[in-house]
Amino acid sequence: MGQISERVGPALREVCGVADGDGPAEIRRKVADRLETLAHGLPEDLRVTLLAAFGIDRDARLPFYQDRVRWAAERIHRDDRTARRRIDEGIDRIAELAASLLGGSGITPAEASATGWHTDELKISLALDQPVPEVFELRRVVAERDHLTELDLAMTLTSDAERALPVHVEELTVDVFYGGTLIKKTLESKDRFGLVLALPDELQREDRHDFALRYRVPNGQMLPHFVCVPKHRTDVFELRVRFDLDNLPDRIWRLADAFQRDVDDPTPAGDTLWSNVAGEVRTVFRQLTPGRAYGIRWSSPDGPY
Repeated sequence: MGQISERVGPALREVCGVADGDGPAEIRRKVADRLETLAHGLPEDLRVTLLAAFGIDRDARLPFYQDRVRWAAERIHRDDRTARRRIDEGIDRIAELAASLLGGSGITPAEASATGWHTDELKISLALDQPVPEVFELRRVVAERDHLTELDLAMTLTSDAERALPVHVEELTVDVFYGGTLIKKTLESKDRFGLVLALPDELQREDRHDFALRYRVPNGQMLPHFVCVPKHRTDVFELRVRFDLDNLPDRIWRLADAFQRDVDDPTPAGDTLWSNVAGEVRTVFRQLTPGRAYGIRWSSPDGPY
């Protein structure tokens, strides 16, 4: 890549953390590291072809682009034309994610790269047939570095924007069922809670760890949606919602790979889901893209949710 300092523009420099004094080798390293990190959230075929196209995969560091395309096509068991389409789609997805890092998601490049862990599996059960909404979270994480002792987590309350009083830290109750000790709960913004879970044992790279939490919202404030917007790589997210049988929603939409602003869009979009006879709905997402929203929203003429 000749004259890389001229080809990397201001936006890409910000996303990749490129400083003014960085030389060509450092710029290449930072851009490659950022692309590899962002690609972790892509489906496997897009990830393989994208990393091959840019020569980031060590086995695909071939001198000519067509050779890298051919290598990628063999890896995904498709022809060269299909591999090129996968590359183009991967580039589009990476560009969207990079744009979200700059603006809409609230996730900074530092957060996306320095986590030290990722989520192998996240299972959420939301109970709306209780006196107050309750969320049960079962999560399995994988350490990406040695000597990991804490996990930084977050939870956002979706209270009405017209609410007169601000959210207080006491309005979210968090109970740890197993897997650690909650040592910190703070307000990071007007409605987002930051949590720190101290692990019972120090994790080394590639170690797996399970924990379970319960969240309760004493004031019952909740808008008619529940989504996961991962800051880190998340491989599987399973969401179950149990509605009150006396207040079933008129319609339920599945949200996948959505921008956060789409969650509150006046015109809902997404596939329609149907609750079963117990008032429950279940949906599963795989290879989530950090900074995008995954979950459901619903409508009901009665009640807040």
